[in-house]
Amino acid sequence: MSTNVSVPALPESVADATILAWHKKPGDAVSRDENLVDLETDKVVLEVPSPIDGILGSISAAEGDTVQAGDLLTIIQEGSAAQAQAAAATPATLEAAADEEPVLTPAVRRLVKEKGIDPKDIVGTGKDGRILKTDVTAYIESLEAAASKSAAQTTRESEITQTGIEGDRPEQRVPMTRLRARIAERLLEAQQNAAILTTFNEVDLQAINDLRKNYKDKFEKEHEVKLGFMSFFIKASVEALKQFPAVNASVDGKDIIYHGYYDIGIAVGSPRGLVVPILRDADQLGFADTEKAVRDFGKKANDGSLTYEELTGGTFTISNGGVFGSMLSTPILNPPQSAILGMHTIQQRPMVINGEIKIRPMMYLALSYDHRIIDGREAVQFLVTIKNMLEDPTRLLLQV
Repeated sequence: MSTNVSVPALPESVADATILAWHKKPGDAVSRDENLVDLETDKVVLEVPSPIDGILGSISAAEGDTVQAGDLLTIIQEGSAAQAQAAAATPATLEAAADEEPVLTPAVRRLVKEKGIDPKDIVGTGKDGRILKTDVTAYIESLEAAASKSAAQTTRESEITQTGIEGDRPEQRVPMTRLRARIAERLLEAQQNAAILTTFNEVDLQAINDLRKNYKDKFEKEHEVKLGFMSFFIKASVEALKQFPAVNASVDGKDIIYHGYYDIGIAVGSPRGLVVPILRDADQLGFADTEKAVRDFGKKANDGSLTYEELTGGTFTISNGGVFGSMLSTPILNPPQSAILGMHTIQQRPMVINGEIKIRPMMYLALSYDHRIIDGREAVQFLVTIKNMLEDPTRLLLQV
């Protein structure tokens, strides 16, 4: 008995996906719930698990192909992985059987003869390892797919050589990943559809440094997570958003949508590009839960396990370019949001404090906003509110 494996239902607004990588090849034993193939969308990578134990049959979509929900990916011949591996037996058994001619049905014998295939190279999925006609066709298709992939690779290598990759001025042309293409599309959309303006300020982080120094060990022991800077910035942003609702709003045609909740996007770098997972209802989370969520977002972004739901929505975004050493930048809006806060690297700089010059840990802040619905006065006061709360973090606890 065989079972079809098809492209699962894709997230809303996602029309198709690209075959990113197959983790099994035709003839391989697979176990129930074992990942067979990765599908790349413009936001996340989806894993397609095996629905049963069995043997992977022919592959209907090769790496790089575009597929839609419901499209056939492969067929699995039912049977336990243990049964499949039993066919391999021991090295001695294999060596003894290597010289034996497989038992073939007339149809299978005729097919392998026509195709010039050695039946010993085919993994049989029938009873007692007998080779079925479907095994032969699966083997042929796997050879064709491998040949096609090899030809494509050769073509790419040829193109690379032609562009001078081996010369003194090397170049290489590679297609964008779906995620990178989507990032480019959204950034261009933001530039074209919003009146983006950026305002700047700076914040003295001495008070937060002192607080972290005094409580970081106890905090980590109590909550099993480090007390970082991000939770302070998220908390300060939420309180500022409550005071200036337009910064938490979005434009829909000729309407302004004011959100009565605070879903904060946290821009995170990943091997596939920039992703923005959403910290939902951030106003209802404590410092420990906030730090745990940010930590988990970083881990998931790195291993590509963020879900579509975690990347959808958001009313305001925070981007920390400081982790890469950025001193100052103008962040671009994350549509349809109307504002984004940019954090930057912390630098020890001389500052005048109560008439005296002191060395303080300073950070430049940048707020990019949609001037269509956020006035300059609101933007400046919003950023000043964040500055004041960070320089006196007791405000965050008292919400004043």
